[in-house]
Amino acid sequence: MSHALPLTHSWPLFEQHQRFDLGCLLDGPSEALVAPARHPELLAARGIGLWECDLSDNALSWTDGVFDLFGLPHDAALARDEIAALYAEPSRSAMERLRAYAIKHRRGFTLDAEIMPVNGPSKWMRLIAAPVCVGRQVVRLHGIKQDVSAVYD
Repeated sequence: MSHALPLTHSWPLFEQHQRFDLGCLLDGPSEALVAPARHPELLAARGIGLWECDLSDNALSWTDGVFDLFGLPHDAALARDEIAALYAEPSRSAMERLRAYAIKHRRGFTLDAEIMPVNGPSKWMRLIAAPVCVGRQVVRLHGIKQDVSAVYD
């Protein structure tokens, strides 16, 4: 699959710890609209997962939906450099540029990236990232990863 990479918007999140409201991504029961993070299985069933990266050591934390996107077992050890290698070029370089900009300028971003899951053909994933700041220092990135392959078929 070779498509142009749509780089979409970026937004400021200065001195805030933003929590995503995922209600708009769900068609399920109203309880899930209130606190979708408590129902990661509903998100995973829709090709959506939550992720976080601690910038002090690049430790990754994923819900099952992200493991499923990358074709990894839910208990797999995660190393950021190994996961980044699963992004197709130029998606990897676009992601790394946007990640660096997000950290430097305390801004979020959205990117549709082509990934190469370990268990099958390439997929398109929407990566939504937002910084978590302590004071003016970004300490973590977190967000959503969603399978959007159908958009590119």
